[in-house]
Amino acid sequence: MSRIQIPATIDAAPEASRPLLEQVNKQLGSTPNLFRLVAQSPAALEGYLGLSGALGKGRLPAATRERIALAIAEYNGCGYCLSAHTYLGTNLAKLSAEEIAANRKGKSTDPKANAAVVFALKVAESRGHVADTDLSAVRAAGYDDAQIIEIVQNVALNIWTNYINEVARTDIDFPVAEGVAA
Repeated sequence: MSRIQIPATIDAAPEASRPLLEQVNKQLGSTPNLFRLVAQSPAALEGYLGLSGALGKGRLPAATRERIALAIAEYNGCGYCLSAHTYLGTNLAKLSAEEIAANRKGKSTDPKANAAVVFALKVAESRGHVADTDLSAVRAAGYDDAQIIEIVQNVALNIWTNYINEVARTDIDFPVAEGVAA
């Protein structure tokens, strides 16, 4: 059971959050617990959706963003995010079970994506204090400075969702990923 109240419906959320939740519902066909939880703070919901939406318009492919999300969720031990991104990775990004398993280990079966996932995990592990060799490796794989910045922002966004879900102990409303306690 969540330690922070999750509005049961869009109508039960703060008034300023309702239009944002309606947009989420329209886009996803539902309003997952994470969004309704964050809706308790209209400012936090607006910030989360704004950054998430902006990164969706960036140059990193959706599959790479899902790979990063899986690696960071595993690193942070966030069962909600592991379950959500396993579902999204499988159904939207069309990642294979083998790829998702590799992502959870901080790797990828795709050589270019591997460089992004490895770098993303280094960013998280070092709290941004990456070595010159880490930057060189991600650049050598074909990522430019703009994409490197997007990798770092994806790490930060996923750390935030991991932390909010762990603080709240958000009830998982996706199929529970393998190895996650329900």
